[in-house]
Amino acid sequence: MGIINVNSDSFYSGSRVNEQTIFEFAQKHVNEGAVFLDLGASTSKPGSPISDAEDEWKRLKPAVEIVRKAFPEIYISIDTYHSSVARKAVEIGAELINDISAGSIDSKMFDTIAELQVPYVLMHMQGIPETMQQNPNYANVTKEVIEHFMRHVHVLESKGVVDIIIDPGFGFGKTLDQNYELFHDLEAFSIFEKPLLIGISRKSMITRLFECNADEALNGSTVLHTIALQNGASILRVHDVKPAMEAIRIVNKLKDVQSH
Repeated sequence: MGIINVNSDSFYSGSRVNEQTIFEFAQKHVNEGAVFLDLGASTSKPGSPISDAEDEWKRLKPAVEIVRKAFPEIYISIDTYHSSVARKAVEIGAELINDISAGSIDSKMFDTIAELQVPYVLMHMQGIPETMQQNPNYANVTKEVIEHFMRHVHVLESKGVVDIIIDPGFGFGKTLDQNYELFHDLEAFSIFEKPLLIGISRKSMITRLFECNADEALNGSTVLHTIALQNGASILRVHDVKPAMEAIRIVNKLKDVQSH
Protein backbone atom coordinates (compact mmCIF):
# COMPACT_ATOMS: atom_id res chain seq x y z
CA MET A 1 0.00 0.00 0.00
CA GLY A 2 1.74 3.13 -1.27
CA ILE A 3 1.14 6.32 0.71
CA ILE A 4 0.13 9.52 -1.10
CA ASN A 5 -0.50 12.64 0.97
CA VAL A 6 -2.40 15.43 -0.77
CA ASN A 7 -1.36 18.04 1.77
CA SER A 8 1.61 20.17 2.75
CA ASP A 9 2.20 19.07 6.34
CA SER A 10 2.49 15.26 6.60
CA PHE A 11 5.46 14.22 8.73
CA TYR A 12 7.46 12.87 5.78
CA SER A 13 7.89 15.43 3.02
CA GLY A 14 8.66 12.74 0.45
CA SER A 15 5.04 11.56 0.49
CA ARG A 16 3.45 14.97 -0.17
CA VAL A 17 1.93 15.73 -3.55
CA ASN A 18 -0.32 18.32 -5.18
CA GLU A 19 -2.69 18.16 -8.16
CA GLN A 20 0.22 18.69 -10.57
CA THR A 21 2.46 15.94 -9.20
CA ILE A 22 0.01 13.23 -8.14
CA PHE A 23 -0.02 11.33 -11.45
CA GLU A 24 3.77 10.98 -11.54
CA PHE A 25 3.89 9.99 -7.87
CA ALA A 26 1.10 7.42 -8.24
CA GLN A 27 2.70 6.00 -11.37
CA LYS A 28 5.99 5.43 -9.52
CA HIS A 29 4.17 3.53 -6.75
CA VAL A 30 2.24 1.43 -9.26
CA ASN A 31 5.31 0.67 -11.40
CA GLU A 32 7.17 -0.49 -8.29
CA GLY A 33 4.43 -2.95 -7.39
CA ALA A 34 1.84 -1.25 -5.19
CA VAL A 35 -1.52 -3.03 -5.01
CA PHE A 36 -3.22 -0.22 -3.06
CA LEU A 37 -2.74 3.55 -3.13
CA ASP A 38 -3.68 5.18 0.17
CA LEU A 39 -4.78 8.77 -0.45
CA GLY A 40 -5.04 11.19 2.46
CA ALA A 41 -5.66 14.92 2.51
CA SER A 42 -5.03 15.78 6.16
CA THR A 43 -2.19 15.03 8.53
CA SER A 44 -2.51 12.82 11.61
CA LYS A 45 1.00 13.43 12.95
CA PRO A 46 1.23 14.02 16.72
CA GLY A 47 -0.13 17.43 17.71
CA SER A 48 -2.29 17.94 14.63
CA PRO A 49 -5.89 19.17 15.13
CA ILE A 50 -8.98 17.45 13.75
CA SER A 51 -9.32 18.35 10.08
CA ASP A 52 -12.28 20.09 8.45
CA ALA A 53 -14.18 17.58 6.29
CA GLU A 54 -14.97 20.07 3.53
CA ASP A 55 -11.38 21.29 3.23
CA GLU A 56 -10.17 17.70 3.21
CA TRP A 57 -12.56 16.74 0.41
CA LYS A 58 -11.58 19.72 -1.74
CA ARG A 59 -8.00 18.44 -1.79
CA LEU A 60 -8.91 14.78 -2.03
CA LYS A 61 -11.54 14.81 -4.79
CA PRO A 62 -9.24 15.70 -7.73
CA ALA A 63 -6.63 13.23 -6.46
CA VAL A 64 -9.12 10.35 -6.42
CA GLU A 65 -10.37 11.30 -9.89
CA ILE A 66 -6.86 11.44 -11.35
CA VAL A 67 -5.77 8.12 -9.84
CA ARG A 68 -9.02 6.32 -10.70
CA LYS A 69 -8.84 7.40 -14.35
CA ALA A 70 -5.11 6.72 -14.80
CA PHE A 71 -4.89 3.41 -12.90
CA PRO A 72 -8.20 1.53 -13.19
CA GLU A 73 -6.59 -1.67 -11.90
CA ILE A 74 -5.32 -0.21 -8.60
CA TYR A 75 -7.25 -0.34 -5.33
CA ILE A 76 -7.81 3.15 -3.91
CA SER A 77 -7.77 3.46 -0.13
CA ILE A 78 -8.94 6.68 1.53
CA ASP A 79 -7.22 7.77 4.74
CA THR A 80 -9.99 9.68 6.53
CA TYR A 81 -11.96 9.74 9.79
CA HIS A 82 -14.87 11.70 8.26
CA SER A 83 -17.84 9.61 7.11
CA SER A 84 -18.87 12.30 4.60
CA VAL A 85 -15.44 12.12 2.93
CA ALA A 86 -15.58 8.32 2.92
CA ARG A 87 -18.98 8.33 1.22
CA LYS A 88 -18.03 10.87 -1.46
CA ALA A 89 -14.77 9.08 -2.21
CA VAL A 90 -16.44 5.70 -2.67
CA GLU A 91 -19.02 7.32 -4.96
CA ILE A 92 -16.24 8.35 -7.36
CA GLY A 93 -14.25 5.12 -7.29
CA ALA A 94 -12.47 4.51 -3.97
CA GLU A 95 -12.71 0.95 -2.65
CA LEU A 96 -11.39 0.95 0.90
CA ILE A 97 -11.59 3.28 3.94
CA ASN A 98 -8.63 3.60 6.30
CA ASP A 99 -9.80 5.27 9.54
CA ILE A 100 -7.18 5.99 12.20
CA SER A 101 -9.90 6.77 14.76
CA ALA A 102 -11.87 3.49 14.61
CA GLY A 103 -15.06 5.52 14.38
CA SER A 104 -14.34 7.56 17.51
CA ILE A 105 -14.05 10.95 15.76
CA ASP A 106 -17.14 10.58 13.56
CA SER A 107 -19.92 8.51 15.14
CA LYS A 108 -21.53 7.96 11.72
CA MET A 109 -18.50 6.16 10.29
CA PHE A 110 -19.44 2.56 11.17
CA ASP A 111 -23.00 2.93 9.82
CA THR A 112 -21.60 4.54 6.67
CA ILE A 113 -19.17 1.66 6.09
CA ALA A 114 -22.00 -0.83 6.64
CA GLU A 115 -24.11 0.99 4.07
CA LEU A 116 -21.30 1.34 1.52
CA GLN A 117 -20.16 -2.27 2.02
CA VAL A 118 -16.49 -1.50 1.43
CA PRO A 119 -13.46 -2.93 3.26
CA TYR A 120 -12.52 -0.96 6.38
CA VAL A 121 -9.16 -0.56 8.11
CA LEU A 122 -9.83 -0.54 11.85
CA MET A 123 -6.90 1.06 13.68
CA HIS A 124 -6.01 1.51 17.33
CA MET A 125 -5.21 4.98 18.65
CA GLN A 126 -5.14 6.17 22.25
CA GLY A 127 -6.75 9.63 22.27
CA ILE A 128 -6.73 11.91 19.22
CA PRO A 129 -3.76 13.07 17.10
CA GLU A 130 -3.57 16.43 18.87
CA THR A 131 -2.99 14.84 22.30
CA MET A 132 -2.12 11.17 21.68
CA GLN A 133 1.61 11.46 22.38
CA GLN A 134 1.38 13.64 25.51
CA ASN A 135 1.23 10.77 27.98
CA PRO A 136 0.42 7.34 26.47
CA ASN A 137 -0.41 4.95 29.29
CA TYR A 138 -1.18 1.21 29.32
CA ALA A 139 -1.08 -1.53 31.93
CA ASN A 140 -0.43 -3.98 29.08
CA VAL A 141 -0.33 -2.42 25.63
CA THR A 142 -0.87 -5.62 23.60
CA LYS A 143 -3.75 -6.80 25.78
CA GLU A 144 -5.48 -3.41 25.60
CA VAL A 145 -5.07 -3.11 21.82
CA ILE A 146 -6.50 -6.62 21.36
CA GLU A 147 -9.45 -5.75 23.61
CA HIS A 148 -10.01 -2.60 21.51
CA PHE A 149 -10.24 -4.73 18.38
CA MET A 150 -12.54 -7.27 20.04
CA ARG A 151 -15.03 -4.53 20.96
CA HIS A 152 -14.94 -2.74 17.63
CA VAL A 153 -14.93 -5.83 15.41
CA HIS A 154 -18.04 -7.03 17.27
CA VAL A 155 -19.83 -3.70 16.65
CA LEU A 156 -18.84 -3.62 12.97
CA GLU A 157 -19.89 -7.22 12.35
CA SER A 158 -23.20 -6.64 14.14
CA LYS A 159 -23.85 -3.86 11.61
CA GLY A 160 -23.08 -6.18 8.69
CA VAL A 161 -19.51 -5.12 7.89
CA VAL A 162 -17.65 -8.21 6.65
CA ASP A 163 -14.31 -6.97 5.27
CA ILE A 164 -12.31 -5.71 8.25
CA ILE A 165 -8.55 -5.14 8.24
CA ILE A 166 -6.86 -4.48 11.58
CA ASP A 167 -3.99 -2.05 12.18
CA PRO A 168 -2.30 -1.91 15.64
CA GLY A 169 -1.62 1.80 15.15
CA PHE A 170 2.12 2.12 15.63
CA GLY A 171 2.98 5.68 16.71
CA PHE A 172 -0.60 6.57 17.58
CA GLY A 173 -0.68 7.13 21.33
CA LYS A 174 2.27 4.89 22.17
CA THR A 175 5.76 5.42 23.56
CA LEU A 176 8.87 4.02 21.87
CA ASP A 177 8.92 1.01 24.21
CA GLN A 178 5.18 0.43 23.85
CA ASN A 179 5.52 0.42 20.06
CA TYR A 180 8.24 -2.24 20.22
CA GLU A 181 6.38 -4.32 22.79
CA LEU A 182 3.32 -4.29 20.49
CA PHE A 183 5.47 -5.11 17.46
CA HIS A 184 7.10 -8.01 19.33
CA ASP A 185 3.61 -9.44 19.93
CA LEU A 186 2.34 -9.20 16.32
CA GLU A 187 1.54 -12.90 16.10
CA ALA A 188 -1.07 -12.44 18.85
CA PHE A 189 -3.30 -10.63 16.36
CA SER A 190 -3.75 -13.83 14.36
CA ILE A 191 -6.62 -14.69 16.74
CA PHE A 192 -8.85 -12.35 14.72
CA GLU A 193 -8.25 -14.24 11.46
CA LYS A 194 -8.33 -10.92 9.63
CA PRO A 195 -5.75 -9.20 7.40
CA LEU A 196 -3.15 -7.34 9.46
CA LEU A 197 -2.00 -3.97 8.13
CA ILE A 198 1.31 -2.58 9.37
CA GLY A 199 2.02 1.15 9.17
CA ILE A 200 5.55 1.78 10.46
CA SER A 201 7.22 3.38 7.44
CA ARG A 202 9.72 6.08 8.47
CA LYS A 203 7.88 6.57 11.80
CA SER A 204 9.18 7.74 15.16
CA MET A 205 9.75 4.20 16.43
CA ILE A 206 12.64 4.22 13.95
CA THR A 207 13.76 7.85 14.04
CA ARG A 208 13.75 8.07 17.83
CA LEU A 209 15.67 4.82 18.20
CA PHE A 210 18.40 5.99 15.82
CA GLU A 211 18.13 9.71 16.61
CA CYS A 212 17.65 10.50 12.93
CA ASN A 213 14.98 12.16 10.79
CA ALA A 214 12.36 10.55 8.54
CA ASP A 215 14.56 11.02 5.46
CA GLU A 216 17.14 8.69 7.06
CA ALA A 217 14.68 5.99 8.21
CA LEU A 218 14.32 3.82 5.09
CA ASN A 219 16.68 1.05 6.20
CA GLY A 220 15.03 0.76 9.60
CA SER A 221 11.62 0.67 7.91
CA THR A 222 12.68 -2.19 5.65
CA VAL A 223 14.04 -4.21 8.58
CA LEU A 224 10.76 -3.84 10.48
CA HIS A 225 8.71 -4.61 7.35
CA THR A 226 10.62 -7.87 6.91
CA ILE A 227 10.07 -8.91 10.53
CA ALA A 228 6.38 -7.92 10.30
CA LEU A 229 5.89 -10.13 7.23
CA GLN A 230 7.46 -13.05 9.09
CA ASN A 231 5.00 -12.52 11.94
CA GLY A 232 1.69 -12.32 10.13
CA ALA A 233 1.48 -8.96 8.34
CA SER A 234 -0.76 -9.04 5.26
CA ILE A 235 -0.42 -5.43 4.05
CA LEU A 236 2.50 -3.01 4.39
CA ARG A 237 1.52 0.67 4.26
CA VAL A 238 4.69 2.33 2.99
CA HIS A 239 6.29 5.47 1.60
CA ASP A 240 8.78 3.41 -0.44
CA VAL A 241 7.19 0.65 -2.49
CA LYS A 242 10.27 -0.87 -4.16
CA PRO A 243 12.15 -1.77 -0.94
CA ALA A 244 8.92 -3.10 0.59
CA MET A 245 8.29 -5.30 -2.46
CA GLU A 246 11.84 -6.64 -2.17
CA ALA A 247 11.19 -7.54 1.48
CA ILE A 248 7.98 -9.30 0.42
CA ARG A 249 9.80 -11.30 -2.29
CA ILE A 250 12.55 -12.37 0.11
CA VAL A 251 10.10 -13.49 2.81
CA ASN A 252 7.96 -15.33 0.25
CA LYS A 253 11.07 -17.09 -1.11
CA LEU A 254 12.01 -18.22 2.40
CA LYS A 255 8.48 -19.57 2.88
CA ASP A 256 8.77 -21.47 -0.41
CA VAL A 257 12.01 -23.07 0.73
CA GLN A 258 10.52 -24.02 4.10
CA SER A 259 7.50 -25.62 2.41
CA HIS A 260 9.81 -27.94 0.45
